[in-house]
Amino acid sequence: MTKHANEAIIVIDVQNDFCPGGALAVERGDEVVPEINRIVRNYPVRVFTQDWHPTGHSSFASAHPGAEPFQTIDMPYGPQVLWPKHCVQGTDGADFHEGLHVETAHMILRKGFRSEIDSYSAFFENDKTTATGLEGYLRSRGVEKVTLVGLATDYCVAWSALDAVRLGFSVKVRLDACRAIDLDGSLDKALAGMEAAGVQIVGEQA
Repeated sequence: MTKHANEAIIVIDVQNDFCPGGALAVERGDEVVPEINRIVRNYPVRVFTQDWHPTGHSSFASAHPGAEPFQTIDMPYGPQVLWPKHCVQGTDGADFHEGLHVETAHMILRKGFRSEIDSYSAFFENDKTTATGLEGYLRSRGVEKVTLVGLATDYCVAWSALDAVRLGFSVKVRLDACRAIDLDGSLDKALAGMEAAGVQIVGEQA
């Protein structure tokens, strides 16, 4: 069903490194592709985000001697989970999943390219103040409502949803087109946080 002109879909990080076989694979992450492809053209405004890290990015465990992946450390902007090296600029892992209909995008937003700070949200870096420019783009297109899909529910999708609410958008997350990492209960925490903030949660997490 075609959406109203003030609605956008934001497809979060459906990239090879977040799919099975990738460096930071989300279990069954590739399963989101058919559902996203099915619905994406219904939205008059379509944004795809792409994690785009430089080599040696500060969120990589390998950038911190003695640190292990999935360990949390303190960074100047707050706690930071350290990840395996992933979505390095120009690598196959950073490419979108080959089955994703990327040609439908009106905008591709690259994030996480500043070496000293991570960027889960499509709207802000993890310091919650450095903007990516997405809000301005959506405002210029008259967008008031956003639907979020992609990877991973409990990190980049959830952070984007919370920021979108904070910026005054009406926000929906379609769980049937998302998959989660679920690190130490992160999925339940993310779902509770989104619901408390007023995000409309649709469907069930597969």
